[in-house]
Amino acid sequence: MSLLNRLVKKGLISKVLAEEIEKEAKKVGSRAEELLLEKHLIPELDLFEQKSKELNINFIKEAPERIEPAVLESIPQDSVEHYRMVPISKKDNNLEIAMIYPGDLKAQEALNFLARQKGFNYRVSLISPSTFKIILKQYQTLGKEVKSALKELELQLRPEQKDGMPILKEKGGEAPISKTVAVILRHAVEGSASDIHIEPLKTKTRVRFRLDGVLHSSLLLPQEVHNSIVARIKIISKLKIDETRIPQDGRFSISMEGQIIDFRVSTFPTTLGEKVVMRVLNPNQKLGDFEELGLMGRNLEIIKRAIKKPYGMILATGPTGSGKTTTLYVTLDAINKEKVNIVTLEDPVEYFIEGVSQSQIKPEIGYNFADGLRHVLRQDPDVIMVGEIRDAEAAELATHASLTGHIVLSTVHTNNSLGVIPRLIDLDVRSFLIPSSINIMIAQRLVRKLCNHCKKEITPPDKVRKLVLDELRNMPNPPEIDTRFSLYEPQGCSKCGGTGYSGRIGVFEVLEMTPELSDIIMGKLTENNILKEAKRQGMVNMRQDGMLKLIKGITSLEEVLRATSSNA
Repeated sequence: MSLLNRLVKKGLISKVLAEEIEKEAKKVGSRAEELLLEKHLIPELDLFEQKSKELNINFIKEAPERIEPAVLESIPQDSVEHYRMVPISKKDNNLEIAMIYPGDLKAQEALNFLARQKGFNYRVSLISPSTFKIILKQYQTLGKEVKSALKELELQLRPEQKDGMPILKEKGGEAPISKTVAVILRHAVEGSASDIHIEPLKTKTRVRFRLDGVLHSSLLLPQEVHNSIVARIKIISKLKIDETRIPQDGRFSISMEGQIIDFRVSTFPTTLGEKVVMRVLNPNQKLGDFEELGLMGRNLEIIKRAIKKPYGMILATGPTGSGKTTTLYVTLDAINKEKVNIVTLEDPVEYFIEGVSQSQIKPEIGYNFADGLRHVLRQDPDVIMVGEIRDAEAAELATHASLTGHIVLSTVHTNNSLGVIPRLIDLDVRSFLIPSSINIMIAQRLVRKLCNHCKKEITPPDKVRKLVLDELRNMPNPPEIDTRFSLYEPQGCSKCGGTGYSGRIGVFEVLEMTPELSDIIMGKLTENNILKEAKRQGMVNMRQDGMLKLIKGITSLEEVLRATSSNA
């Protein structure tokens, strides 16, 4: 059955119209479906749904939010535009190719040639012209825009160099290096990257973006432009251009579509040249609530109880990039009421919260956390957030602030919640002050969430089933679990860019200050005794919290084990 006959049979067009369209298509050398759409005789969605049934292939109705650059690079843009076919996801060596005209013999030949040349396998899906146009915009990629800037650069480079850096002839307008850096920054923000890595290799400069906690290669640049790119970033970060022997830290902001995006910059000398890492901070990003962070059950109850207390410290702990600052921001947002005066000391300010007095510390001029805390206490605060307790002076001031009627939120660096109290003692906080000053200690890690569009339900092997059940049965209050439970694993689809994951969520453990824990602190303080008290409280550790999210289908076993391996 032809597509036109199918449309007639389904009552979407009349038989007379089908005959007229068929004649006109032959006359002008066009496709019947193109004429139907050009003349607005049938909705595009209806036409392509019937076409997918006629061809018996998958129909992609919506454009993926993001396609990995490496996937887009599988097919050159000129081939994409000419043959109306685009790669949308990749798993291992298997590509999903979306085509407007899967029956086009020339397109099939081109695709087979590319598959042989680049060594990939593929599966064809159907896509509508409007969706194809949306995806085509993603081909205005980092690589293409940077390539254009580099062509300009080739024309502007003088053969001589100064201090190992090419000299640019300014010809008016934006210099190519400035343009290249701007393109990298914009694509990082548009792609929701949390970090940008620009690092020298032996023959190239590699640009990588961190997406959902995982680094992805996005671009390779000629080695000879590396120093110029680093210099440009140093200029806008107000760092010393001629200092390449020691690390430097800086920051800058850009405006994108009416929003101010902040970047925290770190340069680091390596044997091949300076490496630059930039943390992308979007102060206008939506914070969400406790549940969206991944807090649930006992953990959520304790935090909600703690924020209602009139004073005391709420401390979040974990390695860099574990989401602890975001947890504190969500906590602040929950406390933020008109009658509450909240003041923060941050480095840097990562989110802006309406009604909160947020202050950026500047160690280079002597304005550090400890100095800022002294001044904050003169601002009549009810709640104070200190970005990090990193030295004895800040620890002492934060402790005394909590003892004098303030809620104090801050972060410390330890592996888990059990290590917070020993860490404060290492920072010279006197042990007898700790029970009265701390309310709760939150430890966390981030795991990637499975894509809801493509995650696959599986029956886990006996070994995996035993591992999960053992962890859950070791919980202080084990949940009732059907031993025949299923798990989910990532697959990869157009919605998640072929990764199988979309977004991240926290796994937590929350330790509460109790009279029993107070006695341990004042008596025989060991991590083992703290662990016994944590179990008595009913504390769920991070791995157990991860396992609960695992059986709910939120994340995968690999993610839970990766994130909690140091706390097994």
